[in-house]
Amino acid sequence: MLDAVFSDDRKKSYFNPEGKDKPMRSPVPHSVLVKARDYRRQRMLDQVIKHDCAAILMYDPLNIRYTFDLSNMQLWGTHNPFHYAMLFADSHSINFEYHGAEHLADGLATVRDIRPAKSWFYFSAGNRLDERVNAWADEVVAELKAHGGGNMRLAVDKLEPMGTFALAERGVTIVEGQELTELAREIKSADELELMKWTIRVCEAGMARIWENSLPGKTEQEIWAELHYENIRSGGEWIETRLLTIGEHSNPWFSEASDFIASEGDIIAFDTDLIGPYGYCADISRTWTIGHTKFDAKQHELYSAALEQIEHNCSILKAGMTAREFNEKSWQIPEKYQPCRYSVALHGVGLCDEYPSLPLHPDFDRAYDFTFEENSVICVESLIGEEDGKECVKLETQVVVTPNGVEALDTFPWEDI
Repeated sequence: MLDAVFSDDRKKSYFNPEGKDKPMRSPVPHSVLVKARDYRRQRMLDQVIKHDCAAILMYDPLNIRYTFDLSNMQLWGTHNPFHYAMLFADSHSINFEYHGAEHLADGLATVRDIRPAKSWFYFSAGNRLDERVNAWADEVVAELKAHGGGNMRLAVDKLEPMGTFALAERGVTIVEGQELTELAREIKSADELELMKWTIRVCEAGMARIWENSLPGKTEQEIWAELHYENIRSGGEWIETRLLTIGEHSNPWFSEASDFIASEGDIIAFDTDLIGPYGYCADISRTWTIGHTKFDAKQHELYSAALEQIEHNCSILKAGMTAREFNEKSWQIPEKYQPCRYSVALHGVGLCDEYPSLPLHPDFDRAYDFTFEENSVICVESLIGEEDGKECVKLETQVVVTPNGVEALDTFPWEDI
């Protein structure tokens, strides 16, 4: 079956070379990870100091991962705030860890003070919530006083209302911490880019599995599972969305992978949103057909427009360009495709989708001001379809911004059209 339908030798080369029996093994030296850890911690520390804060308190698992490379039940932690950490302007740091998981920080130079967390969300605290939140606030404030030199400004990325009130009652000035974390994470070091490239390599091996399994009779969920399989067995972590759709299920976009059954010649479109090895994100979109048939006339039209948008917007993007300048020079989406347009023209990416984000030109009135920075990583997006049409085409590429343009990080081939 593979020889009969898998005619694109370019895509064959992206398979895991060890075949079906072994996971992919990272060739990146451990020293690269160590240097990336040091860089990221310093980036966050610089933001704490720049914003005149005594410390930052982090609950977002991705901010904790970025700053300290600490990873513990991250998805669970997004809705159960059991794990938090603090980085102080004097460079001291504390990891407040889930009881029994303190050993997860063993060998990490990024943090040395490790304590049991005082969790106080209702699931864990019940009718002792007031008692728990007060004990938590007392400890946080004691550490601020010990390391802040009288500065009671505390940046916080995410916090439930009771915690905010308890800290304010103790004289703490809360500073919006998401600005600090997003700006810290924006600029990637060479070591970060090396780690990200390996995540993309694993992702593209999973995409080759999707290609191989884009066959009539399979469900969206069956095909989507191929990406998860390659990612998880090769050291990846999770996939943030379920965006793989086929045929009429692709229009409108944002339907999730389901038990919809593929038919030969249908469009298959997907967005990886993959959190891979080292916790980095590979956010890549491709579209082809079930059974690897030639595009019909409408599919060819949609795909050609989507690829034109991607290539044009990549060609103009460079460091130092403002959001407004990009908008004025960007590919102008034809009116007939506007009802199905994507929510953004591009966005940043690192450990996940990150700052900045820029809408398409019809929606520019809701854009904010920023300048594209050198060594930021950007995902350039396209979604092309018609409101009364059958299918949509989704394409996306991940690039690093330089003063002279962009360099693609993903290389999985576009379709021949």
